[in-house]
Amino acid sequence: MRYLLLALSFASLAPAQEPKKVPPLEEAKAIVVPFELLSSGHFVVKVKLNGEGPFRMVFDTGAPLTLIDTKTAKAAGLTKKGGGGNGGLLGMFTGGLNQVEVPKLQVGDALAEKTPAVVMDHPTVKAISDAYEEESGPINGIVGFPFFARFATTIDYQKKQMTFKPNGYKPGDYLQDMMNSMMRAEERNKPRIVSPGTVWGFTVEKESKDEATGIDVKQVFEDSPAAKAGLKLGDRILTIDGRWTDTLADTIIAVSRAKPGQTVPVTLKRDGKEVKIKITPQAGY
Repeated sequence: MRYLLLALSFASLAPAQEPKKVPPLEEAKAIVVPFELLSSGHFVVKVKLNGEGPFRMVFDTGAPLTLIDTKTAKAAGLTKKGGGGNGGLLGMFTGGLNQVEVPKLQVGDALAEKTPAVVMDHPTVKAISDAYEEESGPINGIVGFPFFARFATTIDYQKKQMTFKPNGYKPGDYLQDMMNSMMRAEERNKPRIVSPGTVWGFTVEKESKDEATGIDVKQVFEDSPAAKAGLKLGDRILTIDGRWTDTLADTIIAVSRAKPGQTVPVTLKRDGKEVKIKITPQAGY
């Protein structure tokens, strides 16, 4: 299976729902959790999943998803025998990722219930784990927005502590909302080069068995922001604005965060060498 993506205007594919406003819980008890700071700048916290663990996971305030590697998900009872990824459009666009709901996800004593997560062995997480496993142990995933959005969070770098205070907010399922938006766009069956969001001007594609870092550029539109920035057919995009582009879902999330006129750094591999360019997506119509 191949994935083809018109990476031109993903702001329009991001969830349009308005988050529910919930007053802060002023009397909520503050929960202090220690963290490990890797030399790479990543925070690592100890996490329990359904009471199993603790597992070591990166705490990433820029991650829209919570990721759990397959071995850890199995140990926590989150995967079923013979279970694969979600079906339909979601499975096609994410390469068969297994999206699950974690009944209890606990960082220290901070508990979140019914937290959506994605089970996958992400190559970037594996790279971090391999680099630091001998020093401090393996990394089993990433704690992202579905967890930390439920808390008012402060970080004390000197003490290497995080303080969580429940705020009463329960975020929706970002990945499912995004895929639903894509499904509505697919149903219209009208390829779009521009939108009310941003115009980039390139397409990407990745083979389902391709597990290497990055995603391939398959088309660059003439006179587009991507073409003007020097993006070329055959380039392999590694990151967009510091965000991974190892899968189609990663790429959608990365480009959806950029605003029209915002210059975005892009790291790619070309002829075996790492190259950095900057793309400034234009406003759509």
